[in-house]
Amino acid sequence: MGQKMNPLGFRLGTTQSHHSIWFAQPKNFSESLQEDQKIRDFIKNYVQKTMNGAEVEGIVQIKIQKRIDLIQVIIYMIIPKFLMEGKPRRIEELQMNLQKKLNNCVKQKLNITISRITNPYRHAIILAEFIAGQLKNRVSFRKAMKKAIRLTDQAGAKGVQVQIAGRLGGKEIARVEWIREGRVPLQTIRAKIGYCSYPVRTINGVLGIKIWIFVNVDGDFL
Repeated sequence: MGQKMNPLGFRLGTTQSHHSIWFAQPKNFSESLQEDQKIRDFIKNYVQKTMNGAEVEGIVQIKIQKRIDLIQVIIYMIIPKFLMEGKPRRIEELQMNLQKKLNNCVKQKLNITISRITNPYRHAIILAEFIAGQLKNRVSFRKAMKKAIRLTDQAGAKGVQVQIAGRLGGKEIARVEWIREGRVPLQTIRAKIGYCSYPVRTINGVLGIKIWIFVNVDGDFL
């Protein structure tokens, strides 16, 4: 039964917190939720376009905090070259374009800040993007999984489990392959588990990647 619950939702209030923090009346809840999704989609599309098809986009998490007169957006990401070369201009451009897009539905001022991730391969989404890039380049799925395990070990994680499902290797019958290294205690609530479910389109169809990373028990996840 434990495998059927999302590891992040299972740990809300203990080692995980909500990605959006705001209050809304029941009649306005759906609009606020859709607004959050628009913000996240716009930011991801902007970064993806600027990265010019790089394997890893570098966004780990986007947190949104709403007040009466302000929407605070915090982007946790690897600082790539496009930000290091022209960081103030890029952030201002992103903030200005996003504010224009939201002007039709919100009146709050928008503020975007970026928080740097120093150890990226301890985060499931970065590892999943890396594997997806390898699979798109027709690298063997077993080789991609083993390389991802090595990267996570070097990052200092205590355990990692990688699962890929679909028409692996171009076979006609879909199957599931997985590999685990170290400890991944999914039923321990105090354990900080990073989880990601990531679809990737390949020439053989859509493959599903799932990543579980056991970071530690104490300390912040990010």
